[in-house]
Amino acid sequence: MRSYTPLAALLADLLCVLVFVVVGKADHATGLAPAAVAGTAWPFLVALALGWVVTLAWRSPCRIWPTGVLVWAVTVAGAMPLRLLGGEGAPFSFVLVTSLFLAVTMLGWRAVVLLVTGRRRRGRSHPGP
Repeated sequence: MRSYTPLAALLADLLCVLVFVVVGKADHATGLAPAAVAGTAWPFLVALALGWVVTLAWRSPCRIWPTGVLVWAVTVAGAMPLRLLGGEGAPFSFVLVTSLFLAVTMLGWRAVVLLVTGRRRRGRSHPGP
């Protein structure tokens, strides 16, 4: 993988978090103004940054295990107390939806990358029939 992979991977994770926030805010009609989105997103963005740092994700950013799973877990587990400190709620249903959405998206893009790069490698190593 090329040298820009860590930056692309970080941007993919950021996109997952931002899509989660925007979809949630649109679904609950709580406003999509940039300040409203930032107010909801900040705990997740802080926790995502923490996840990247504690896992050293830039070393193997596209791996599902351990990188993707641990970045996802730190993002979810870290964002919930930050939400509570910020005066927002974190009911079980919210934690469940958050966990599932971010697992599917944050692990999903990694799975797609691994499938695509694996096929490319196999295609190069095995000439056609």
